[in-house]
Amino acid sequence: MDRTVAPNAVAAVSEARQWDRLMKLAQLGAITGADGSPGVNRQALTPLDRTARRLVVGWAEAIGLTASVDMLGNLFLRHEGTEPGAAPVLSGSHMDSQPAGGRFDGIWGVIAALEAVQALREAGIATKRPIEVVAWTNEEGSRFAPGCMGSMAFAGHSAPDTWDAVTDGEGMTFGAELRALLDSEADLPRRGLGVVDGPKPHAYVEAHIEQGPILEDEGIDIGVVTGIQGSRWFLVELTGESAHAGTSPVSTRRDAVQDMVRAINALNALMEDPTDVLRFTVARIEVAPNSSNSVAETVRFTIDFRHPDAAVLTARGDAIEATVKAAVKNCGVAVTERFHALPVAFAPEVTGAIERAAAAQGLSAERMPSGAFHDAQFMVPLCPSGMIFVPSRRGISHNPAEYSSPEQLAKGARVLAQVLAELANS
Repeated sequence: MDRTVAPNAVAAVSEARQWDRLMKLAQLGAITGADGSPGVNRQALTPLDRTARRLVVGWAEAIGLTASVDMLGNLFLRHEGTEPGAAPVLSGSHMDSQPAGGRFDGIWGVIAALEAVQALREAGIATKRPIEVVAWTNEEGSRFAPGCMGSMAFAGHSAPDTWDAVTDGEGMTFGAELRALLDSEADLPRRGLGVVDGPKPHAYVEAHIEQGPILEDEGIDIGVVTGIQGSRWFLVELTGESAHAGTSPVSTRRDAVQDMVRAINALNALMEDPTDVLRFTVARIEVAPNSSNSVAETVRFTIDFRHPDAAVLTARGDAIEATVKAAVKNCGVAVTERFHALPVAFAPEVTGAIERAAAAQGLSAERMPSGAFHDAQFMVPLCPSGMIFVPSRRGISHNPAEYSSPEQLAKGARVLAQVLAELANS
């Protein structure tokens, strides 16, 4: 197997074309951040998401790729190999954003894969295996929780109907919105759902902005991602009783907000970590009736808990429900786990290919873990998988101020092109 640099493919990666596509997509759901930065609000299964998908399908079909979609709405753009029956190499990410998101999180991985495949084709480099650019459904989990629904279903981690009844903030269900998406793409060929209906991929590579400051701080071009820490998401619901704030004695109240405070204080104690490795976040809180002069009747709050050690993730995560129930004084308690992904390590076949590509192109590279979860996490049991990071300015992400330069993104796409050529010819 030839593991040297493919200079024609690397040269064919167009910094300008990749940037232009990203900026065109950034217009779909464009918002302005508090500091004036241009951002994106294009959440999963919205009309804006559908429009963005059509734009990418058009670009792919114009260069000879064929589009198809599975029952979870995962979108595939196929470059055929010289051995069409061979297991394909997959590369991509997601197209949905946070409500106040940036222009690069997720979407660059899809556009980088498209750019890398286009460069291979323009350079006349045939690959034995097909390469499929993939856009996974609902990675963010901002509209419908949890995230990574498309990749979890593809990998057989969860049944495809698991989330049909999940609702967004306006009461729309994931199942209904998914059906609307699929109806709008009825002209695209429907394919089977991942390993449920077909063979395993040969390999998976995901390009992504770092979403952290390490590469920028150290002046490194490429992050060779070694693995992803584990994540567990919970929803806590407290049920008390509403009362008049001026007339109801404090001693008789069933105040859901006060019990929430008790619960969060107890959870902070449970999650205390002197090493500062553990990540514990309460980020979304819903209160009813949410009136300034009424005692709160119900509270719902989310927990995002992450750790790279599976034993810590399991032990402390399993203690969350008991900790909340012990802290609450006056309310009913329901704790629901909505997402559970153990830590994963990426395959040496992929990390090695990334390191070889960076070295051949004269780029600096550093091995590093990912603190954020990604669709790649669920591909690990299926096939050799890995990720390529490029620097993020000040490490900012999930924010309109998120930024990676055209040059940094082009370097990542060039490394990806070489990695895909190596894997697809192995």
